[in-house]
Amino acid sequence: MSELLAITGTIAAIATAVIPQQGSVSIVRVSGSQAMAIAQALFSAPGQQVWESHRILYGYIRHPQTQALVDEALLLIMQAPRSYTREDVVEFHCHGGIMAVQQVLQLCLEQGARLAQPGEFTLRAFLNGRLDLTQAESIADLVGARSPQAAQTALAGLQGKLASPIRQLRANCLDILAEIEARIDFEEDLPPLDHKGIISDIDHVAAEISKFLATKDKGELLRTGLKVAIVGRPNVGKSSLLNAWSQSDRAIVTDLPGTTRDVVESQLVVGGIPVQVLDTAGIRETVDQVEKIGVERSRRAANAADLVLLTIDASAGWTESDQEIYDQVQHRPLILVINKIDLVETASIDSGKYPHNIHQIVTTIAAKNQGIDALETAILNIVQTGKVQAADMDLAINQRQAAALTQAKISLEQVQVTITDQLPLDFWTIDLRGAIQALGEITGEQVTESVLDRIFSRFCIGK
Repeated sequence: MSELLAITGTIAAIATAVIPQQGSVSIVRVSGSQAMAIAQALFSAPGQQVWESHRILYGYIRHPQTQALVDEALLLIMQAPRSYTREDVVEFHCHGGIMAVQQVLQLCLEQGARLAQPGEFTLRAFLNGRLDLTQAESIADLVGARSPQAAQTALAGLQGKLASPIRQLRANCLDILAEIEARIDFEEDLPPLDHKGIISDIDHVAAEISKFLATKDKGELLRTGLKVAIVGRPNVGKSSLLNAWSQSDRAIVTDLPGTTRDVVESQLVVGGIPVQVLDTAGIRETVDQVEKIGVERSRRAANAADLVLLTIDASAGWTESDQEIYDQVQHRPLILVINKIDLVETASIDSGKYPHNIHQIVTTIAAKNQGIDALETAILNIVQTGKVQAADMDLAINQRQAAALTQAKISLEQVQVTITDQLPLDFWTIDLRGAIQALGEITGEQVTESVLDRIFSRFCIGK
């Protein structure tokens, strides 16, 4: 058994971010059979305060040998099984900063606790039956959520919105398996197997799995966000577009071409999706060594982006330089942004002037903050049509869950092939068991130690 999965003993860790000179409260969390003994050794509660579960005590943390005062603090007691880990848990709520919380953690370790491994508190909650594996992963997603929609999706997973239907699908497969195995063991005592009914039941499970698989791309978007690069010739309004979109002065804007020499980044949220916007240097041939480096970085940013906003100057129209830039980025999902439309007649903007495979065109006046709503709508259209097929934005699977679901679907399809080929019933059960195991891996009913190690090692130390 790996060190991560060794849940014996009492563990301790700092459960809050430790930032020098910032934060009003820091928490040291302790879980295990010795948690209460450690608390009683370190914490002094004046008066007649009662040491009982789900009570907060006020008092002082002192060195157990010297009685030196370490901090004035609160102690939260949560005894098993009514705690996050279903073990005895205590939390020392100390003053923020570095010194006090680190001293308290060190005292806990000296009293017999060991430093928790990454994700070990949540791992114990899983192994002790408080959470299933989808809920544990949802906790990690909630902690790392970068948008309200991502947080809402994580909360849905934490409440069992994914686990419940997956368990039902697995139960359906178990029922099918029981029907088949009953015919193998007691064929003479039971009516003939309903082949059409079995195929129909398998089709239903496979269709439900497909619905879950359709949320994978959306899940990746919510977790990792969308990287968008604004590219174009110098002085077409790329920096103005970034400033208008982010409602800040992140980029320097002047009438001089080539002002932006490097990639400027801004973090936004569009339709619940985190978006990393990159304002790039104007792409052109130049002898200026600094600008040349910026242009090369712009090309790399465009090639690495999930979506490119090719920005042009409406008053200049589609130029040869615009065409050259387009040729370099046309392999990426692309929206054409026609900026400075106040300088031309709107009627003169003819989509026929532009390459025929540009399907999304947005007009803006970035300097006046106009056209941003239309730009966001176009981005969401790209996302919905090109990356996301599912309509249920309250549920999204991750890569591990998608791999298990894919395996389950492949196994079910193989069962159907086996039935069609009229192979013996024993062969039907082989792939059906494979589907059952794959579905069990999602919730943790059937999971290997290496999978658990990989999942929980990505958690922070105190969670």
